[in-house]
Amino acid sequence: MKLQVIVTLKKDVLDPQGSAIKNSLSNMGFKNIESLRQGKTFEIIVKEKDEKVALSKAKDMCEKLLANLTIEDYSVKAIKE
Repeated sequence: MKLQVIVTLKKDVLDPQGSAIKNSLSNMGFKNIESLRQGKTFEIIVKEKDEKVALSKAKDMCEKLLANLTIEDYSVKAIKE
C-alpha cells in the first residue's frame, strides 16, 4: 500500500525558505503568487493490506521521526494505485 505524508511548517512559524522561493519566482515573472510555504513530501510503501492500520503506522512514523511536532504539522493519506 502506498502512503503519502506531507509535512509543513505550522502556520504561526516563519518560513524564510518559502519567502525566498516566492521572491525568486516573482523575480522570474511569476507576480501573482500571494503566498508560498515549503514543506516535505514522503511516499511510503508498506506491506499492509488494512488501510486503517497503514495510516496509523504512518502517523506513528510522523510523530516519532518524520515531523518535528513543535514546529511542523503533517497529513497522511493512502494513495490508490
